[in-house]
Amino acid sequence: MPVDHFAGAVAARYDDDSAEMSDPAVVGPAVDLLAELAGDRSALELGIGTGRIALPLQARGVRVHGIDLSPDMVARLRAKPGGEQIPVTVGDFACTSVGRTFGLVYLVFNTIMNLTTQNEQVACFQNAARHLAPGGRFVVEVGVPDLQRLPPGETVRPFTVSATRLGLDEYDVATQRLTSHHYAVEAGRVSARSIPFRYVWPAELDLMARLAGMVPVSRWAGWDRRPFTGDSRTHVSVWQRPA
Repeated sequence: MPVDHFAGAVAARYDDDSAEMSDPAVVGPAVDLLAELAGDRSALELGIGTGRIALPLQARGVRVHGIDLSPDMVARLRAKPGGEQIPVTVGDFACTSVGRTFGLVYLVFNTIMNLTTQNEQVACFQNAARHLAPGGRFVVEVGVPDLQRLPPGETVRPFTVSATRLGLDEYDVATQRLTSHHYAVEAGRVSARSIPFRYVWPAELDLMARLAGMVPVSRWAGWDRRPFTGDSRTHVSVWQRPA
């Protein structure tokens, strides 16, 4: 079983630490698009976490099931209004099966990068395809690697700098590994944690989808369907299992 990097105190403060991602201006467009893609069919969220997307999507009438590695994150979901109504299977979303198919499978907020090897990411696409009904769609939201924005010769990029928090991404170009280092000052004490990721390129994801028997449908720069260009920092990509 992979390491649960979101256990304990991380899960307890996860919603506070990512509060800007729960803003209705951020969540609304994502839920709108996912609800449209799901239609009258149910959805499976890989890495459901504390339910930032699943809860409002379920409130829109989409039946949502989830898979997540972290029991503590799922417990946070369960504590929220409506959380008990969403079935969640605890396990590795790269390979865990829930024993049924869906019209939509989705991964949001860079969650695909929690799988830290190419083999695991390929397995995730295969697992998504197994859970899709014919004509069903797989959606991934993930950032475009920031390598071109690193100063020449540098491998570290700060992403949060404040009086109480410092966040640094450390890149290993040879392995496509990315480690996010988080430092915080709370009640006069300094805490530190590091989380490993594997960054992945859009074309690489397309190949993973192809290996899993899916075909590309759309790629946008965000949930509002802005065109994806060479300057885009993120993308929302959609593949389909043929009918």
